[in-house]
Amino acid sequence: MKILALAGSSNKNSINRKLVIFAASLFINAEINLLDLNDFEMPIYSIDRQKENGIPELAQSFSTEIKEADLILISLAEHNGAYSVAFKNIFDWFSRIPNQTAWLDKPMFLLATSPGARGGSSVLEMAKNRFPFNGGKVLDTFSLPSFNDNFDEQKGITNLTYLENLKAKIQNIIEKLSDK
Repeated sequence: MKILALAGSSNKNSINRKLVIFAASLFINAEINLLDLNDFEMPIYSIDRQKENGIPELAQSFSTEIKEADLILISLAEHNGAYSVAFKNIFDWFSRIPNQTAWLDKPMFLLATSPGARGGSSVLEMAKNRFPFNGGKVLDTFSLPSFNDNFDEQKGITNLTYLENLKAKIQNIIEKLSDK
């Protein structure tokens, strides 16, 4: 199984990046392609820029990465209750590629975490409801609240309830995908 993993943040020390790397490591025998949003930095999307210059090559490249994946694993950073600007801009660009849906009807597992008790639940809910309109097949979601209390750089998720919940969701996703 080929997994496209990314954090919806441009922060090099992103807690969502740490979570998505940890979650991806729990998919045994999977080929993980970890993307960095910083590698896809483009001008701020506008219809005028699109009409003038077309879709940037970086948006096309991002779409190619999606095309090659069997599963998309995203841990979304929550900025003021929504997507980070870095993620939203990339999403705005690659969702404009003609004759295809943004997520190319790929299965998705959406994650989020934050230092607070809600664990990025607002952005997670937003994505869960939005991505299917753009060709995303959201299989499940996972929120890790209070990241600093429940995650260790070396061990990963330290709260056994959250860890077991994540493992169960991953097992369920693996089973769903192997039934196809």
